[in-house]
Amino acid sequence: MRLLGLDPGLRHTGWGVIEVRGNRLSHIADGAVHSDGAKAMAERLVQLHEGLARVIERYRPDAAAVEETFVNKNPNSTLKLGQARGVALLVPALAGLPVAEYSTNLVKKSVVGAGHAEKQQIQRMVKLLLPGCLIESADAADALAVAICHAHHYNTQQLWQAPAVAEAGR
Repeated sequence: MRLLGLDPGLRHTGWGVIEVRGNRLSHIADGAVHSDGAKAMAERLVQLHEGLARVIERYRPDAAAVEETFVNKNPNSTLKLGQARGVALLVPALAGLPVAEYSTNLVKKSVVGAGHAEKQQIQRMVKLLLPGCLIESADAADALAVAICHAHHYNTQQLWQAPAVAEAGR
């Protein structure tokens, strides 16, 4: 199964694609989609939409996961981030992918083991969990962490659902 992780941001939306085979995780690709700060908001959102659509078209993930927005002290920044996050949720959904959402603390706890881990800790663990991965940026590392978190939680959800499906079939 191929998973796309997304770390939304208006200036830079990080993305990371991993492959999951059983308990094994493999790095496929990562990067960031950028918007031009000199353009109007609507044009910037179109840039994010088009960039993410190209990523999905190229790597053909089976599912996506998006990091939830944390609230900034500046309400204007929070609103802008929310708009970028809306695009990050919309693009994979338009492509017919199931989209999961995870809080920042859950992503960190799933990857590092601590909900308040520093960015450097996340990057080191992502590189450890995905050998050979040359992370393009901090945004891409965060997106890979979201994909890893989803891989862990998706597998658990499938294990929990298997007995219920088997029981329903009796």
